[in-house]
Amino acid sequence: MAVWATAGASVVAFMGIGLVDPILPSIAKGLNASNSQVSLLFTSYFLITAVAMLVTGFVSSRIGGRKTLLAGLALVVVFAALSGTSSSVGELVGFRAGWGLGNALFVSTSLAVIVGAAAGGSAAAILLYESALGLGMACGPLLGAVLGDMKWRYPFFGTAVLMAIGFLAITVFLKEQPRPARKTSLLDPIRALGHGGLASAAVSAFFYNYAFFTVLAFTPFVLNMSPYKSGGVFFAWGVLLAVFSVLLAPRLQRRFGSLRVLGGSLLLLAVDLVVLGYGDHTTAVVCTVVSGAFIGLNNTVFTELALGVSDAPRPVASAGYNFVRWFAAAAAPFLAPKIAEWTDIRVPFVVAALAAAVGAGVVAVRRRALTLRAEELEPRHATEDGVAVFADQ
Repeated sequence: MAVWATAGASVVAFMGIGLVDPILPSIAKGLNASNSQVSLLFTSYFLITAVAMLVTGFVSSRIGGRKTLLAGLALVVVFAALSGTSSSVGELVGFRAGWGLGNALFVSTSLAVIVGAAAGGSAAAILLYESALGLGMACGPLLGAVLGDMKWRYPFFGTAVLMAIGFLAITVFLKEQPRPARKTSLLDPIRALGHGGLASAAVSAFFYNYAFFTVLAFTPFVLNMSPYKSGGVFFAWGVLLAVFSVLLAPRLQRRFGSLRVLGGSLLLLAVDLVVLGYGDHTTAVVCTVVSGAFIGLNNTVFTELALGVSDAPRPVASAGYNFVRWFAAAAAPFLAPKIAEWTDIRVPFVVAALAAAVGAGVVAVRRRALTLRAEELEPRHATEDGVAVFADQ
């Protein structure tokens, strides 16, 4: 029951990432805000998430996983509910920042808690976590569409209710887990980035994340569809992301190698973004959905590299890697609509495509550093920080 309670709350946590996608135009209209102002919902969320990567290990290694989960859930409940009461876009952006802190505390701790509490072995627990990830990423836009079609405030209240249920379930069913033998300092993730391979993976992922979150945060304005239709598009996007991340990435890695899959997927994403920007409306819808496949592949391989390319402990390496890459997730939602205002609606996708191509270039140039330990890893099956991982090299 402890495992199921944590996994259920994880589904809702991952839903929160794409929840606002279908209702961004509705929020802009309801709060009389511009596209760039509404896009700050993502910027504040991920900026706080990036900084929180330095804090989550510090906190959980001192107060324990259960208390960290509950603290994260409590913050999400409070700030999601407050988001629904916002009377201005400034208030909503601020409340989303608090939501981002809560989500970072919860997501960064939930995998370790699920594995520690599982009675059926770590492999089964990790598979359950990956299923929660895929379900959450796919269903978030649907929940946002169904509730947001009635009123843009309702998805925020709905999330608060679901997370409150998760808080109660974890309170009742989850016992405290053993604390790590060594406490993590705030600077450990920064020190881990001194390793050339980890730094290279983080820099490449930074440029990739700019492309990723241009799709997630800017495309809803370009599609300009009703919440239901936009939710359907991003549901299909999330399904492809989950299928390619969990099922197809390991097969492609075994056949072609991780770095070839990553470089090729980044370049294909770049092409997809250019076509998305210059195609008609139907083409934009198709390219948005197809981008989920490339994003799923990239997420898998990037996280594998982040966890295996250096000799730092996995939680520390992951925190350092995520600290760098989430800054791009904060930048893209703000810059993409600004670039569209300065130029035209196609240019943000060209910039995002160039960012994906730069990420592929970093992988090519730093191939040796990135391959060093990745090639030595035993076949493993793990998930870290909300991204499915299959390391098959």
